[in-house]
Amino acid sequence: MCSSDLSSAVMILVGLTGGIATGKSTVAGMFKRCGAVVIDADRLAREAVQPGKPAWREIVKAFGKTILNPDRTVNRPALGTTVFGHPAKLRRLEHMIHPRVAREQRRLTQQAAKKDPRAVVIYDVPLLFEAGIDARVDTIIVVTADRETQIARLKKRNRLSRAEALRRIKSQMPLADKRRRADYTLSGTCPFPQLKKQVRLLYQSLRALA
Repeated sequence: MCSSDLSSAVMILVGLTGGIATGKSTVAGMFKRCGAVVIDADRLAREAVQPGKPAWREIVKAFGKTILNPDRTVNRPALGTTVFGHPAKLRRLEHMIHPRVAREQRRLTQQAAKKDPRAVVIYDVPLLFEAGIDARVDTIIVVTADRETQIARLKKRNRLSRAEALRRIKSQMPLADKRRRADYTLSGTCPFPQLKKQVRLLYQSLRALA
């Protein structure tokens, strides 16, 4: 389990993914409360593009200063509007960010294993399959939701129109394909107490494997 990165450790690295607005963050929070170490790929990506950092400079050079906020931080909605639906631009952005996120994820995973050799490390990453990260984890959990729930959540959370929400959803791998490649699936639309119980039982099973 993760022996390629951690020669003597038996910790288990779990890839947690799903579609946009399916409930991955909620599930990740539940795993954290169970005792898992959670690494958030989105947070690592935000840290990678802080003003002045190499990825930030590359993004500004590629997409212009119009994607910046007044404080020089990246305006993520503006950048998203620029790249989503434009595969070449999206791939260019991913090439700027993904390698840096991967290096930090490996460092944090190694740190967790040194602290607890039997740790269950949850790597919360939206583009697990799209970025080829599935090859680097021991097991995969996919969080699902029906499309109308995804649209409603995106409209409320991101203030997107229905058309824009659909464009974001369709820019990702279909959920059906992700489900087929999962070791475990969780529904991000089931009642909170039920989902919490499912996560707790799954954490216990994963802990037994570590």
